[in-house]
Amino acid sequence: MHTNYYFLRQLAPALETLLTGLRFVECFSQDRDEVVLVFAQAKGKQNYYKPFYIKAVLRPDFSGLLFPQTVQRARNNSVDLFEEVTNSLPGQEEVQGSSDETVEANRPGRAVIGVRSFLNERCLAILLEDKYTMLFKFFGNRPNLLAFHENTVTDLFNQKLLTDRQLVLDALDRPIDQSWEAFEKAGYDHRKLFPTFGKVVNEWLNEQAVNNTLTTPEAKWTLIQQTLQQLEQPHYYLTKLHHKPTLSLLPLGDIQRELTDPVEAANRFFITYNGLTAFEHEKGNLLRLLEKRRKRAEALIEINLQRIVDREEGASHEEMGHILMANLHDIPMVSGSKSPETVTLTDFYRDQPITIRLKPDLSPQKNAENYYRKAKNEKIEEDYLTGQITAREEEITLLDRQKADLEVIQTLKELRRYSKQHNLQSDQLANQLASGDTTNLFKEVIIDKFRILIGRNAKNNDLLTQKYAYKEDLWLHARDVAGSHVIVKYQAGKPFPKNVIERAAELAAWYSKRRTDSLCPVIVTPKKYVRKPKGLAEGQVIVDKEDSILVVPRE
Repeated sequence: MHTNYYFLRQLAPALETLLTGLRFVECFSQDRDEVVLVFAQAKGKQNYYKPFYIKAVLRPDFSGLLFPQTVQRARNNSVDLFEEVTNSLPGQEEVQGSSDETVEANRPGRAVIGVRSFLNERCLAILLEDKYTMLFKFFGNRPNLLAFHENTVTDLFNQKLLTDRQLVLDALDRPIDQSWEAFEKAGYDHRKLFPTFGKVVNEWLNEQAVNNTLTTPEAKWTLIQQTLQQLEQPHYYLTKLHHKPTLSLLPLGDIQRELTDPVEAANRFFITYNGLTAFEHEKGNLLRLLEKRRKRAEALIEINLQRIVDREEGASHEEMGHILMANLHDIPMVSGSKSPETVTLTDFYRDQPITIRLKPDLSPQKNAENYYRKAKNEKIEEDYLTGQITAREEEITLLDRQKADLEVIQTLKELRRYSKQHNLQSDQLANQLASGDTTNLFKEVIIDKFRILIGRNAKNNDLLTQKYAYKEDLWLHARDVAGSHVIVKYQAGKPFPKNVIERAAELAAWYSKRRTDSLCPVIVTPKKYVRKPKGLAEGQVIVDKEDSILVVPRE
């Protein structure tokens, strides 16, 4: 929460007290993602009384502010920034020994006249004289430092973020209706009304709701209002949350220290987070990875259990087949040998009426055969669901044992050896896929010397299908849902083996919205039958000719 909206609201008035009246005399960088701002009562260029420093780290993976007592500027490899704002300004200065004589003199920098935050936005602005503003932008995953003159951006720290030039200072405030009526309209989903809460506050709300058994919308709304009051008058907690140092405005996680000054809290968090050793970083990452896998396994168990419960409610396909065969004489015929679309018969298993859907173009006997065939697939699916639950339970046991092993490891060498021996980083590529890492264009799997390429996202799917696939290659995609394009590369003179096609189909099913389904239909067709007319969205294609295969989604 060190760049959270609610923390910036507390930090702004504290900084205003420290900065008002000082001048913004210097800004420089000696690291690609780091910038230092210097504020002081100035005697002259490079000659200050008690400077106040703000050091900002603006990386995509971490951004934050530090307020150090001193900063040593390197003689080399540093560059001045925002000189339009820090340049000397002409001003009137009284000559010593004369009460009425004045001369033009250099007056370094512009004076700070205030510090402010913005409504429902993760920004912090230092207001300067002459209608200049220095703005720290923390929203999104691309932080930046911008200079404004009135409403217009005049300079950027990260020049590559071109869209930041379109920002308008007066438009940064973001009013949101956060009333009870809006909560009702949002389906009692507070995240739509309070996007500024972030992960830490949302986790606090979930924990409090579970601990206090809050189930009604009214009870949840009361909790939200109580939490808002805490966020407006917070204490600052240096805590460990999911094995990572965190600055929280709420008492959550493994609390290491409690503070009351936001500037001191920002400093202590910054030093703690950036002072972690490589061992602590890697150990925390591995522990979070195991917890993520455990949650995924628990979710799959819950989904599969619910499917089994849903299947047990009402008559099974086998029972409906038996009911049809036992009541053939009671089924009215349509147009000779045709069946009606539905028929209501006596369910002798439960001694009550049951309505069964029929295919009108089939006889009652053929409809019964269909239900018997579905019952066979139903048994296969039931065995699969049971197997999945057992496998996930075994996975959870293994993950718990690995987590316990990691907790007691004390050296980086031992940690890396354990990780390699137990293949803990096996889904590293999946994590890269989620974070948008394009170091490798596509995920690749080799089956019996056949290359299978898997797209990472909609844009990447287009690249795979349009640029890297040829007409002889085999193209696969989960039917009727969003998912990755999958290509099996053609080998001259060799037909595609059945096991390779099935494995590619399993991967297409896994990397789709049907990942958690028991069985998934997958389109299989040569690439030459796949085309992308002009105007289709990223990742969308038209398939002119296709076959399909039914598989179990498998990673």
